[in-house]
Amino acid sequence: MIIGLTGGIASGKSTVSRHFEALGVPVIDADRIARQVVEPGQPALADIVEAFGANVLHEDGTLNRTALGAHIFQDPDARARLGAITHPRIAQEMARQSAAAFEHGHPWVIYDAALIVENGLYKAFDSLIVVACSPETQLQRLMARDGISEKQALARIHSQMPLREKLEVADFVIDNDQSLDHTRRQVDDLFETIDARIRQRGSARPTDD
Repeated sequence: MIIGLTGGIASGKSTVSRHFEALGVPVIDADRIARQVVEPGQPALADIVEAFGANVLHEDGTLNRTALGAHIFQDPDARARLGAITHPRIAQEMARQSAAAFEHGHPWVIYDAALIVENGLYKAFDSLIVVACSPETQLQRLMARDGISEKQALARIHSQMPLREKLEVADFVIDNDQSLDHTRRQVDDLFETIDARIRQRGSARPTDD
């Protein structure tokens, strides 16, 4: 079973992800995979250079994300080209990590990604968890986390799909608007709920006589 995990920027998705890991659930981190597939020597990096030019590299040959961002920030076609290069490789690595976890006996995994709803990937998963907080909390957390102004923070928030649209397709919601302990208790409860469903599925399977 693959469970999607998403949320808005600074809503606390990483906090929830880390607690699931602490409970023993394998977490497939899309951001981590996205960084791995563009490391020096990877085919995706060569394709990015071919598409956007050598100026998207640092002197040491690593990807200059700031320079790449300048190419794609306000250009939907450029973002689409980048996605066509990276998304299939990210999906391939996600599938590999999921298969490895299942082979090692884990009955379910978490797929942690920011754009699960935007790209429709959530439809392929068994369930979707959305981490939510109030707009006021989100704004204050983002400003504090990234050391940016209110105007800059609002621009980043408004560049994403509204959180309410993600909540509309959620199977489970984690309220991260209160204390860390409150959030962890919700994750503990959700862990038990999902685990119980998996056990019920297993016991419902027909056996050979």
